[in-house]
Amino acid sequence: MNILIIEDEKPAARRLSRMLNDLGMKINTMLHSVSESIEWFNTNKHPDLIFLDIQLSDGLSFEIFDTVTIKSSIIFTTAYDEYALKAFKLNSIDYLLKPIDDEELEAAIKKYKEQLPTTSELKVDFEDIKKLLINPMDRSYKKRFTTRIGQHLKIFAVEDIECFYSENKGTYLHTNENRNYLIDTTLESLEDELNPQQFFRVSRKFYININAIKDIISYSNSRLQIKLHHFDEQEIIVARERVKIFKDWLE
Repeated sequence: MNILIIEDEKPAARRLSRMLNDLGMKINTMLHSVSESIEWFNTNKHPDLIFLDIQLSDGLSFEIFDTVTIKSSIIFTTAYDEYALKAFKLNSIDYLLKPIDDEELEAAIKKYKEQLPTTSELKVDFEDIKKLLINPMDRSYKKRFTTRIGQHLKIFAVEDIECFYSENKGTYLHTNENRNYLIDTTLESLEDELNPQQFFRVSRKFYININAIKDIISYSNSRLQIKLHHFDEQEIIVARERVKIFKDWLE
């Protein structure tokens, strides 16, 4: 299988390459920008599968499609929760949220192999795609969440929630009153419900409220540890691949 990685952050590209190597797949080419990718596609045989980062150093990767006709299947990768990746049909097999998880990567590869991709031309209307990348300021987000306690429903305003986290296949919210409540949703569903200016997914297990951050501490392996005002039941670690995005989010 011929696989191409297009990713502007070289450490992230190298990490993904190592993960694919562990799955028995060898990566011969890694590209890092829109312009570099267009030049490469014009002079090389297109691969079977592309791991494509949404945001590259010189623009959105979709701009590649404006210039080049691509027949490859695509697995999108992104560190930006607000991108409506589930809406992309294209020839995409899947999408992966950074930092990429080993099991999720393996599942995406399995899905690719089972789907038997066609060689039909990849057709993309860039203007339609741009409409999917909705400005967070123009969107409406949930202002409150509810949970059932016995026969009663309890309501929580998002301003009173320090974080959301997953544990033992359940999703919980933690309040400013230092209480945990089980809610009937998943962290993946919260992606479209939380304002990305207020909440950030630091890992597969945690969304945190920017107003709940008490301290940010340098952690091993170029990661960050987050201390919230009340939640202290588990360590909240920002993965190395998300540190830059997290710092940008703070500004």
